[in-house]
Amino acid sequence: MDDAHFMREALEQAKLAAAEGEVPVGAVVVHKGRIIASGRNAPVGHNDPTAHAEIEALRRAAHHMQNYRLDGCELFVTLEPCAMCSGAILHSRIRRVVYGAADPKTGAAGSVVNLFAEKQLNHQTQVVAGVLAEECGEHLAGFFRERRLDARLAAAPLRDDAVRTPESRFAGLPGYPWEPHFASDLPALGGLRLHYLDEGPRDAPRTWLCLHGNPSWSYIYRHMIPVFLEAGDHVVAPDLIGFGKSDKPKKESAHSFSWHRQVLLEFVERLDLHDVVLVVQDWGGLLGLTLPMEAPDRYAGVLVMNTTLGTGDVPLTPGFLAWREMCAKNPEFDVGRLFGRGNPQMTPEECAAYDAPFPDRGHRAALRAFPPMVPETPDADGAETSRRAREFWSSQWQGRSMMAIGAQDPVLGVPAMEALRRLIRGCPQPMVLGQAGHFVQEHGEAIARAAVGYFRA
Repeated sequence: MDDAHFMREALEQAKLAAAEGEVPVGAVVVHKGRIIASGRNAPVGHNDPTAHAEIEALRRAAHHMQNYRLDGCELFVTLEPCAMCSGAILHSRIRRVVYGAADPKTGAAGSVVNLFAEKQLNHQTQVVAGVLAEECGEHLAGFFRERRLDARLAAAPLRDDAVRTPESRFAGLPGYPWEPHFASDLPALGGLRLHYLDEGPRDAPRTWLCLHGNPSWSYIYRHMIPVFLEAGDHVVAPDLIGFGKSDKPKKESAHSFSWHRQVLLEFVERLDLHDVVLVVQDWGGLLGLTLPMEAPDRYAGVLVMNTTLGTGDVPLTPGFLAWREMCAKNPEFDVGRLFGRGNPQMTPEECAAYDAPFPDRGHRAALRAFPPMVPETPDADGAETSRRAREFWSSQWQGRSMMAIGAQDPVLGVPAMEALRRLIRGCPQPMVLGQAGHFVQEHGEAIARAAVGYFRA
């Protein structure tokens, strides 16, 4: 049997350690091609700082061999041994040690020090590094990601007037591998927890700030984010309160245009975002297009997709009025089915991902609140702000602009977007996707590639 076979056996021990709340490291001792002992991390459970996987396996192997010398034996361990374990391996006369993932903090087989290379020691153990390194490393990385997430969850207790979608609802979503980040200390949040993605280098030449609409969440950008990251850029994608992994107030009255806008303004300032390309669609545009006028120096560009400004002095489109009426008559509509109808290329699993944040009626207050929130009259909340934004985009905007339109959108299709384009100073002819509908990001890879080239030029 080869080294990979025995490393997989050590990985099984690592999984058992993780199930017991220990750092997932596992080890096996092999003699003449047969496993004679196994061990897994147990310092916490045993209240023993020496109970590393290697030590546990060595103790059992010595008992099996009835000898504290393990001549002719080999040790397989998922993580590079530390100094303590390396010393025990050398003292036991192990012939060969094979490890998976390197340990850049405490590794004593070459990462920090290399005890096995000390020629003055009276025993030499052969070292083989990197067997199933990626798989071994991912077990460790996943464990610590969960630990960090648990710490963040504990640091943001849930308010009595809100609900929080169970994390299990988001397990294994297709095309959404990114680590969650949370903010709960923005003044406007009042202790509610806001989820956001934060990927790529913070000092990148561009930050793509991706704002979703109703009833979607940051999942809608899953086809665009990899393209931005591939270009070496920084991506930030928040979930509006009431959506995605963010907390969800129980009452529709908690939501207002001005409040959501204030949350976004504070969020951009807290993360101190610069060189921003603002990426907006649907409510991401209704809110997002009012942000740059407050801090123009932060924004270098805008990518506008199927959205509008709610100025209150322009009649709402018939398509939007029909949408609002449907939401009022059928407030429990199937979100995944809505996406699937307009995007037949989506898999059932992708459609289900859009339903994930909303397990029951209590989690859907934002879905009920947002359609009536679109400013319809000049004195509606957000209308005056949106009129100021209209003036900013038409006469003061200094950045670059790009527009992409889903031509099949019955709510905010080509005519509505052309009217918006004429308001944005310097906005060139749009990129029109003939097969795309309102949720144009479902065809977003092509848009993202065009945008990377456009804003890089």
